Amino acid sequence: MNRAEQLDRLQSQRDPWDILIIGGGATGVGCVLDAASRGYHAALIEQHDFGKGTSSRSTKLVHGGVRYLEQGNITLVMEALKERGILRENAPHLVGDLAFVVPNYEWWEAPFYGVGLRLYDLLAGKYGFGASQNLSKEETLRRLPTLKQEGLRGGVVYYDGQFDDSRLLIHIAMTAAEQGATLANYCPAVGLLRNGEGAISGVVARDAETGREFEIPARVVINATGCFSDGVRKMADPDARPMVAPSQGVHLVFDDSFLRGDSAIMVPHTSDGRVMFAIPWHGHTLVGTTDTALKDVSLEPAPIEQEIDFILETAGQYLDHAPARSDILSAWAGIRPLVKSAEGGSTASLSRDHSIHIDRNGLLTIAGGKWTTYRHMAEDCVNQAAVLAGLADNDCVTRRLRIHGYHHHGAKFGHLKVYGSDAIAIQEMIRNHPDRGKALHSSLPYTEAEVIWAARWEMARSVEDVLARRTRALLLNARAAMEMAPRAAQLLAGELGRGPEWQSQQLTAFTSMALKYLPR
Repeated sequence: MNRAEQLDRLQSQRDPWDILIIGGGATGVGCVLDAASRGYHAALIEQHDFGKGTSSRSTKLVHGGVRYLEQGNITLVMEALKERGILRENAPHLVGDLAFVVPNYEWWEAPFYGVGLRLYDLLAGKYGFGASQNLSKEETLRRLPTLKQEGLRGGVVYYDGQFDDSRLLIHIAMTAAEQGATLANYCPAVGLLRNGEGAISGVVARDAETGREFEIPARVVINATGCFSDGVRKMADPDARPMVAPSQGVHLVFDDSFLRGDSAIMVPHTSDGRVMFAIPWHGHTLVGTTDTALKDVSLEPAPIEQEIDFILETAGQYLDHAPARSDILSAWAGIRPLVKSAEGGSTASLSRDHSIHIDRNGLLTIAGGKWTTYRHMAEDCVNQAAVLAGLADNDCVTRRLRIHGYHHHGAKFGHLKVYGSDAIAIQEMIRNHPDRGKALHSSLPYTEAEVIWAARWEMARSVEDVLARRTRALLLNARAAMEMAPRAAQLLAGELGRGPEWQSQQLTAFTSMALKYLPR
């Protein structure tokens, strides 16, 4: 994808687009892929970078949701388990199986969780990832040698999916472009167009890099801006009643010594009513998450001190070596765009299902949902949008549409596995220019070639884009990411035609942000 080409298409199009989407997270990018692959003339704009918000800050799981099963939401669990299987089929380079162990410290836990997880297997049907089973104490410790042994009786193992969220997102965006969609990051919607009857008929957008504003006419506009959904709705109607109840989830990252082996820990009940996970991810240990209701939302949410303390305390109850603040390599937060309930209650109790709302002015908003079900959400949304826009009734084809990079043997690419088939081109770049194979930091595997690739083919426009989302350096090790930033800025400047002043500005901005990933 080339941003200049994509932006030129947006600015030069005079006839209305069939479908225009605001928001470049999982939901929005999923919608533009669905629409384009049906043959609709579809475009998407994003105020910052693709996946800047929630879609790059998930718990990195493709799962049905064991907790939703306990809540009795069987429909959501079955839908998510089916979509989990579809995701693995369509993007095997980014979605894989992971064994989760529920440690048992009380006599009743083994039969209780064993029965529940067997039902989870049953609901997955042909999309199952593996059969759950009860484990002895010895087998539990073989899988999880760093688990606290005192009082341990055994465990129950089950299987779910794991992925790299922002890498999957950029590959979905690339797939959409290959299907004919037009996508532009750093292109916020600053106003809405209306027809003679007062209905929404497009967007006024601004190229954030040049400041130029332009109009994008469309037959239907989809608001897929996640936790910012109500802001877009109020742009269309100042009296619109809020539909989103934002909730923050925090994750802490440690080195791999806290979770040796290939299995994850699942704690089914924490004091705040959530499930907590400790997961091996990119050679590190990821622990989370929390559920804190928010009044205000931002593009760069920060962990609250109490959330960090809560995760450390809960992890310490299960890990033989309790993690301390000094062990945190990176701490970050994401905001869930949950849909409000008429009954109220805590955000932890709100449904993770999606909701589609059409305002009287014709603006279509999709909110809620979860990463795992992004494809089904997009199918549902585009079905509604096509009716609203009076488009031909074209069938959804994403059920069997392979995602860009599709590759079954990614393990041979090492850490480049997340690029799928693109890893071959990156390796070729390194063979032709050996210096580009140099790691940017001794603590992380990311190379100079990946910075260049991100700028040339993945629409990376800033140091943050490269170190937070095209690679995962910032989320894995904030200090290392800050030390990588000067060279990343230099390489990016060469690719984007920027000068020393731009590099300095990039370093200042990135360092200021990265420091927030290091709790005091």
